Parts: sequence; C-alpha cells; structure tokens
Amino acid sequence: MGITHKITVPAGVTVTQDGALIRVSGPKGMLVRELANPSITITTGDKELIISTESNRKEHIALCGTFASHLRNMVRGVTEGFTYRMKVVYSHFPIQLKQAGNQLEINNFLGEKHPRYARVEEGVKVQLGNDEVTLEGTNKESLGTTASNIEHATKIRYRDPRVFQDGIYLTERA
Repeated sequence: MGITHKITVPAGVTVTQDGALIRVSGPKGMLVRELANPSITITTGDKELIISTESNRKEHIALCGTFASHLRNMVRGVTEGFTYRMKVVYSHFPIQLKQAGNQLEINNFLGEKHPRYARVEEGVKVQLGNDEVTLEGTNKESLGTTASNIEHATKIRYRDPRVFQDGIYLTERA
C-alpha cells in the first residue's frame, strides 16, 4: 500500500537528482541536500516531485513526509526565500549590535564589559535595525539555527530572569 507525496515545481525552478543528492535551483539561488533511505523513492519530473514508499511501517511513512517537507521548503526557499524577525528587548542597559564576518557581536548586554558572540550560518543575511534584527535566506534550517544561536547568546545567567528579561527573541517567521 504505502504512501505518496506530490510536490509541484513552479516555473523557473529546476530539480536535479544524482543518487541521493538533490539540487534545487531557482531565481534566489541553489540548495543541495542529501535525502537517502532504501525504502523511499524520490522521482523528479518536469513539473512535479514524487516521494513515495511501498512500506506500511510508521517510520517509513513519517520519513516520507519529512522528505516531502524538506523538498517543499527547498522549492519555496529558492523562489520566495524566508525571513525571520527578532526583537531586541532591554530595560536596564541598551544592547548594541554589529556584524563582524560570520558572527553577530552583542555589546553591553546587561552591562557586561565583554561582548557576546552569536554565529551566523552561511547563506544568511543579517540586517540590523534600531530594536530589530532581520534574518533573510533561502535555507530555512540555516535561518532557524542562526536565530537559535542569537537567542542562546543572550541567555541570562546568575540573575533573576523574572527581573532581567533582556535578550533578543524571535517574533516572526515568514
């Protein structure tokens, strides 16, 4: 019996498959991902991708859905892209941000003398506003990892988090 997922590929997007390696390229760039499982077959056509399994096991059906979600996100990433917005919150000491290469430098967090650093993943563009950080890119996974790195860099230690609610928090995903 099994299950089948179909993903329509919009015009301007090309999907190529080389074994388990899948390349999706479009107007915003190219994404490469390795999706391999012996019980799942991925078929690339002109206008659609077909992800299917003949197995009735829960793990294979779930993994088939996971592969379909990854491929949907790749197609959306190379056509529209993804945007994450983060809010800079402070009440005691104004936080100062600057980008230094592939790191975001966070100065004056809770009045600390030494800066904190958050790693920015490859392919993620960071735009710094007054009290907002905007992350843009084609790879949803890289954006989520970067947002997580920024949130973890502003983790409050050795103070009461109910009083000191300062930090940089994810507010919107689009």
